[in-house]
Amino acid sequence: MFKFILKIGVTMGTILAAAVATVMGLGAYWMQPPATATRDATFVVPSGAGLSDVAADLEAANLINSAEQITLLARLRGDASTIKAGEFVIPALSDPAEILDILTQGRAVNRFVTVPEGVTVKNVIARLNSAPGLTEEITDIPAEGTLLPNTYSYALNDTRQDVLDRMKAAMVAALDDAWAARADTAAVGSKQEALILASIVEKETAIASERPLVASVYSNRLRQGMRLQADPTLVYYLSEGTGRLGRGLRRSELNDASNPYNTYRNDGLPPGPIANPGVDALKAALSPAATNFIFFVAGCDGATAFTVTYAEHQQKVREWRACEFRRFMPNPPTVRPTENLPAHRPLADSAVSQ
Repeated sequence: MFKFILKIGVTMGTILAAAVATVMGLGAYWMQPPATATRDATFVVPSGAGLSDVAADLEAANLINSAEQITLLARLRGDASTIKAGEFVIPALSDPAEILDILTQGRAVNRFVTVPEGVTVKNVIARLNSAPGLTEEITDIPAEGTLLPNTYSYALNDTRQDVLDRMKAAMVAALDDAWAARADTAAVGSKQEALILASIVEKETAIASERPLVASVYSNRLRQGMRLQADPTLVYYLSEGTGRLGRGLRRSELNDASNPYNTYRNDGLPPGPIANPGVDALKAALSPAATNFIFFVAGCDGATAFTVTYAEHQQKVREWRACEFRRFMPNPPTVRPTENLPAHRPLADSAVSQ
């Protein structure tokens, strides 16, 4: 009897050990990443997705061995309701615990869209429309000049309008800061005028150090009642807000007083900004350099030449035109050599007579 009981005990122990080994083996298999998960992978958790859906998607993507295992693990850890929506990078050979850490701590992938200084609202909207991962149409078109150029991050499935609204909020903050720090040399009387002048400065030069000088020219003209005579204001109107005309201005366009953005024929600032200025242009418009400059023209060395009198300006223009002629004129003919030429051989009489 004792031997029989002992035999039963040994048998039950063997079965239990085998069961434990099986469970431990299965658990070890579950806790290991799939052998095929040898590369970093992008995984998207849709908004509103539940734990079971996320687990199934992870298994279908071959990022885990078992949806049931990671579901159990998430519940044991108390993470069942803390998985975040978004786009995540799962490093190669991540185990289920590491994947849960990524999905619950919200380390979502950041995408970026860049708005350069001096682009127009139409250009910004085109960039947002082509940015991958953004959703929904833009319903509130902002006014020109109200978006701050910068690089903005966004997550998958963010809306275009949300990103655009962040650009607007950033411009409000930047303009407030520049306005609070404005200098006595500023010639504008409102934030809107500051935006307009900053947009012109932005389009006139891409060299940061020149912006305060360009702003000083236009500020001096405004104070003296002179017309701004800024080409970019005409280009904005004629290009229908794109800022790119693709040709030079015509004399008839310079004389067209019906164009409200024609600063050759109309006094003061144009009706509105002509682009989205950056922070440096805002600061320049509100804190221009203290100069007597009234004119400027491109220099032959790529820098802008600033002058006080019209006579000085005309001389700089002549220099610029001469430089452009030398740069773009057709190649001059090659001068024929005059030395070491072969001796002249007269034509035969028969050839002459012909």
